[in-house]
Amino acid sequence: MSDASKAEIRASLITARRAVPEAVRAEEARRLADHLEEVVGGAPAVCAYLPVGTEPGGTALLDRLAELCDEVLLPVARIGSDGDHLPLMWGRYTAGTPGGLVEAGFGLREPAGPWLPAGEVARIQVILVPALAVDRAGVRLGRGGGFYDRSLALCAPGSRLVAVVRDSEIVEELPREPHDVLMTHALAPEAGLVALGGRAPIGE
Repeated sequence: MSDASKAEIRASLITARRAVPEAVRAEEARRLADHLEEVVGGAPAVCAYLPVGTEPGGTALLDRLAELCDEVLLPVARIGSDGDHLPLMWGRYTAGTPGGLVEAGFGLREPAGPWLPAGEVARIQVILVPALAVDRAGVRLGRGGGFYDRSLALCAPGSRLVAVVRDSEIVEELPREPHDVLMTHALAPEAGLVALGGRAPIGE
């Protein structure tokens, strides 16, 4: 598919998310949190993110992850001097203190520094990734910024890469580009943890 068709898919998915009532989003966030023990699978550390706007989830997911893991890392997004999006750096999240997060670019909130370098993601076994949709082969559709494309390429083989979506956003096929890193799993409110056709996940 063309870049134009990817833009059309993104626009359609964003419109659909905006139409979801707040009460439904809150219930879906609760159900996502119920699946996190299976998602983490005993891993000592996890990379996650704080949802923005209508993205599935919320701070309750981060606090649940902090109960399950010794370390929860959140992304820190920056642009290089040449204007390119850099691989994500990472900051540690402290449970129960969303007020400790600082306002950042792109409408995000992030932990205050000091931050861990981008390469830290290579030691993390479980990475939760924002997505507009993911297909059965593991192809993820993001917002097109490129931060995660650059960051996921640094992950170790065998890491569990989990696209967090609504159930209707697990689809049969999405456009794929050569730089795309395949997801191993999707996480959805009803379906829970869904194995995809990406790299071999940990423990399997």
